[in-house]
Amino acid sequence: MRVVLGEDEALMRHGLVLLLERAGFSVVGMAANEEELVGETEHHRPDLVVTDIRMPPDHRDEGLRAAARVKARWPEIGVVVLSHHAQRGVAVDLLRDHATGIGYLLKQRVADVDQFLADLRSVAHGRTVIDPDVVSLLMTGAPRAATEGLTDRQERVLGLMARGYSNAAIARELSLSEKSVVHHVSHIYDILGLELTPDAHRRVQAVVRHLSADRWPGPLATSHRIDADRHG
Repeated sequence: MRVVLGEDEALMRHGLVLLLERAGFSVVGMAANEEELVGETEHHRPDLVVTDIRMPPDHRDEGLRAAARVKARWPEIGVVVLSHHAQRGVAVDLLRDHATGIGYLLKQRVADVDQFLADLRSVAHGRTVIDPDVVSLLMTGAPRAATEGLTDRQERVLGLMARGYSNAAIARELSLSEKSVVHHVSHIYDILGLELTPDAHRRVQAVVRHLSADRWPGPLATSHRIDADRHG
C-alpha cells in the first residue's frame, strides 16, 4: 500500500515511516507543508495520505486544508488526519463533504500499533474511522434534539455505530443478540429521520453528521457500510 506522509516534526515523521514500512506499507512521498503534501499526492497518486492537522507556516489547520483538497481532487484516495487533541469542529469540517475514505485519529493512538495500522488500512479501503475520543466529544456536544427520543440503550448503540462497530460487534459489546441490535438500529434510523439509500446503511457518516446537525443545514449524507468489527 502506497502512502504519502505529511508531518513537519522530524522525530514523528521518521517514527511513522519506520512503523509503516515495517508493516509493509510503502512511503512514496513526504511533505512538511500544505503545498508539498498536495504536490506529492498529485505526483504519486498514493492509496493513502496521512497528515498532521497543524503544519507550517502557521501551524494551525494547514494539514486539514490539504486533506480537504486531496479528497476534493482525488476522492478515491484515503486520507487520515492526525491530531494531538480531539476537536469537534475539525471532525465536523473533515467529515462534512466526504462520505468515505476518511479518518480522524489522535496521535496517541499510534502507540496501539496493531489498531493504528488496521485503521489506516480501513481508510485506504474506503471506510470511515473516527477516534473514540472524538466520537465521545461529538456525542457530548451534540444538540439535544439530535438524540431526543432515544432510549439509553439506543444511545449506546448509536455511539458504537459512530465508532464503526458492525452489528455483530455491537451485539458482543452489549451482550445482545444480533437480531436485537438490528431492531435497535432500525428504530434509531426512524427516530433520527435517516432515509434509506440503495447502497448504504446510514452508519458512521450519517450518524456523525446528524449528531453535529447544528453546524450545517440540509439533508444528511450517507456512508458505505463499515464491514470490519471495529474501527477507531
